[in-house]
Amino acid sequence: MSARVLVTGAHRGIGSACACAFARAGARLALADIRSPENTAEAARQRGAVEVLDLACDVSDANAVAVMGEAVKTAFGGLDLLVHCAGIIHEAPLLDTPVADFDRVITVNLRGSFLVGKTAIALMEGGEQAPARVIMIASDMAYYGRETFSPYVASKHGVLGLVRSWAKEFAPRILVNAICPGPIDTEMLGAANMSAEWRKKELAIPLARFGKPEEVAELAVFLAGSGGRYFTGQGLGVNGGSVMP
Repeated sequence: MSARVLVTGAHRGIGSACACAFARAGARLALADIRSPENTAEAARQRGAVEVLDLACDVSDANAVAVMGEAVKTAFGGLDLLVHCAGIIHEAPLLDTPVADFDRVITVNLRGSFLVGKTAIALMEGGEQAPARVIMIASDMAYYGRETFSPYVASKHGVLGLVRSWAKEFAPRILVNAICPGPIDTEMLGAANMSAEWRKKELAIPLARFGKPEEVAELAVFLAGSGGRYFTGQGLGVNGGSVMP
């Protein structure tokens, strides 16, 4: 595999796991995070990535995303795959949520998805026989909602809206899908950062455990490969049974 792949949110968690998974597949990788993901870049090199571009980018900043896009274009000449993992989470009752906190979550998670997706798609050629791919990381909460998480849920529901719209707009040359993880053990979403009530609800699922970032990455690799050729406009759950459409 010599695909040209951009992974955002690559410093840790799901983004880092995706970067390492595509490195093992021999991809040319552009790794971006709000601070330079040097740790993931080095791990990707050790796992066999053909080429690694290490970028610092605030995905909510239009100028920063444009600079990132130009760097990818200069280095790779275009893109075959975007895996957009960058995002933040916020837990608070609605009546205790300042407007500024709502704005920040929407700006990073939804505006960031729009900016990065638009920039990446502009770099993609694709085609019916060899379609490019866009994979956005959403959340199982986008389907069922969650009290005390309204900004986060709204942002991820919006990401699914982008995915469905882009899937129709760019078919068949670009396939656009979302992965909707359930409880995944990362620094942002792991048990250590959860309130006791939140943790109890996350574990009240059929598999009764937290997932691993690598389990999400495995689905991303599948969607990017030949097995994912008939998927577009979908939100696929890696969720231990938290959502059963």
